[in-house]
Amino acid sequence: MEQSIWNRHFETMPREEMRQVQRDRLRDTIERVYFNVPYYRSKMQEKGLGPENIQSLDDLKRLPFTTKQDLRDNYPFGLFAVPMSEIIRLHASSGTTGRPTVVGYSRGDIAVWSEVIARTLTGAGVGKKDFIQIAYGYGLFTGGLGLHYGGEKVGASVIPISGGNTRRQLQLMKEFGTTVLACTPSYASYLAEALDESGIDRDELKLRVGIFGAEPWTENMRRDIEKKLKIKAFDIYGLSEIIGPGVSFECGCQKGLHINEDHFIPEIIDPDTLEVLPEGEVGELVFTTITKEGLPIIRYRTRDLTRLHYGVCECGRTLVRMEKCTGRSDDMLIIRGVNLFPSQIESVLLEMDETTPHYLLVVDRKNNLDTLELHVEVEDRFYNDKISELQNLGKKIKNQIESTIGLSINIKLVEPKTIKRSEGKARRVIDKRNVE
Repeated sequence: MEQSIWNRHFETMPREEMRQVQRDRLRDTIERVYFNVPYYRSKMQEKGLGPENIQSLDDLKRLPFTTKQDLRDNYPFGLFAVPMSEIIRLHASSGTTGRPTVVGYSRGDIAVWSEVIARTLTGAGVGKKDFIQIAYGYGLFTGGLGLHYGGEKVGASVIPISGGNTRRQLQLMKEFGTTVLACTPSYASYLAEALDESGIDRDELKLRVGIFGAEPWTENMRRDIEKKLKIKAFDIYGLSEIIGPGVSFECGCQKGLHINEDHFIPEIIDPDTLEVLPEGEVGELVFTTITKEGLPIIRYRTRDLTRLHYGVCECGRTLVRMEKCTGRSDDMLIIRGVNLFPSQIESVLLEMDETTPHYLLVVDRKNNLDTLELHVEVEDRFYNDKISELQNLGKKIKNQIESTIGLSINIKLVEPKTIKRSEGKARRVIDKRNVE
């Protein structure tokens, strides 16, 4: 299945040739961070390592890990590997749970970012004739500007509307002839809902492709969005610490996300033992950047859970593929000794006709026992005053979810459109056990 490819040289490179590229770039990166970043030099010296000890990809596992806390501890610019005079862009996390994490980009980094987004968009069939409406947030968040530069690189007409202002989003989709929507999947779901209430007929829109990322989403949610917006939805993956969006992307085959591994080397580790796992096993995704100049990162623990596949894709790309993330090791809830991911709840709800994709999971502890309550919206046509019917629906939802997660759960059915909508990343869980 031959598909449009942006950079055929690197995206279809034979495995051994790719390993050679990675090895050479890894060596250069390690030498650069050792001599220019005191933090990494100190961490390597603690392990008795110098640049001369990293000669092959197999040596990667000898290097120390980097965590989000390390970036916070070196706030704001302590991990930068070039002088500030060479940093032309700064982005940062919100810092709502502590110090923000700050990332810096050289001119070369911006060029790499544009390149990997160009690959991402081309993989989704986006090109010069498209109008791409970017509803990711602009500003310190990396989503908006990341897609923006890549969109311009492929020659698409970019509509930099940013997040929010939903009525305006729909108006511009119609008036500008938007063909591609880029935003979080939860906001795409909200836009689909708002479209029904806007008075705009879906057939008046030219929308055909969705580029969705920045939060985990299930295959059921993909099908729901595709059905409601009448588009083909593509998953993209990235994180600010590595570069932003564009670390990996789906092609038209949609059999995993291709990692741009000539720029980012992936590993899968056991999150408990920190040992590297064999190909095909599920574990925590770790990345090492090998072309970043401003903020090179060594073995960054993403906390995202997935597995890798190295076989050649039907699209012709040889880039390693990661499966859709099943969740995050730090988002995993442990309820009465059982591991639970919110995506498991979402998947069940999206298989049911009676419920919407909007829900809230409330975790609490009463009498030293964890409790689980799900607030879920009922579709308009099923919400009525007949208490017996709602009770039966509640029992049906309860039974299906309990059989999936193996835990007892309380169900609270709520009226349509009563759970708060998000114009960015959706908040699905309130864990009252962590509130002092």
